[in-house]
Amino acid sequence: AIDLSQSDLEQFNNDYTQYLGSCIKQFINDNLLTEVLAVCSHGHTIHHLPDQNYTLQIGNLPQLAKLLNHRVVCDYRIQDVLKGGQGAPLVPIGDHFLFPNYDFCLNLGGFANISFELDGVRKAFDIVPVNVVLNKIANQLGADYDNGGDFAKAGKININVLTQLNALSFYKFNGPKSLGVEWVQQNIWHIVNSIVRPKDALATFTEHVAIQISNFISSGAQVLITGGGAYNSFLVDRISFYSNADLVIPDNNLIEYKEALIFAFLGVLKLRNEDNCLASVTGAYENHSSGRIYLP
Repeated sequence: AIDLSQSDLEQFNNDYTQYLGSCIKQFINDNLLTEVLAVCSHGHTIHHLPDQNYTLQIGNLPQLAKLLNHRVVCDYRIQDVLKGGQGAPLVPIGDHFLFPNYDFCLNLGGFANISFELDGVRKAFDIVPVNVVLNKIANQLGADYDNGGDFAKAGKININVLTQLNALSFYKFNGPKSLGVEWVQQNIWHIVNSIVRPKDALATFTEHVAIQISNFISSGAQVLITGGGAYNSFLVDRISFYSNADLVIPDNNLIEYKEALIFAFLGVLKLRNEDNCLASVTGAYENHSSGRIYLP
């Protein structure tokens, strides 16, 4: 969708909002929910270019509230970008309040991001692309994703490519920093595509991910891992190999829905007009209460 024309993207945004509405309505009906304070929705990121003061998450149109006949809190990122921030990550305030017992909260989704306390201040940033790359390589093998990391485990690491990946300048920057698909297209694929065999590409990129993540995790630390990548046992093993940390894989509900849980929490904070976006993690010039509220 990042290559769609403006008019096609607007239509897609409208269609996706309708689709979200139908999914959420079905969820409400299936679970017999009668007292809904609000529907708090992240939408789906298409463009993320904070350095150009631009980010776009589709599915955040006002009509969502009318489709659901419920109050909606959504579009959390744009206000932070306009305040000079990265618009990401947004989850750390939820990590701070809801998961304070862990030294690090690591999410392995399309990108890996990490959240932690440093001298009493919450810090967080994107570390490295993960499934946005691994899944696409797995597609070449006829799979939606590398199940358990079995393909990578069967591959051979290309040391030259691994060295090139680890040398990318993004990894040398301190946070706040965030990643998007545009960055992957510009910086990753021309390196990874030099590997002929997909299993070797998966082995190499999985190792790259493990190395980059381990750079931020201290030995012996308790690390809560969530997101789809938590099911990639080979990747988790490689992170453990490099970091020597206590990696905690929770139950499936928390793996899959931790971010959804926290976006609901962000919505509650917005409705209270309390800060839900931390300048210490996004780089904005102030903490603020982000998101738009739409009424049916």
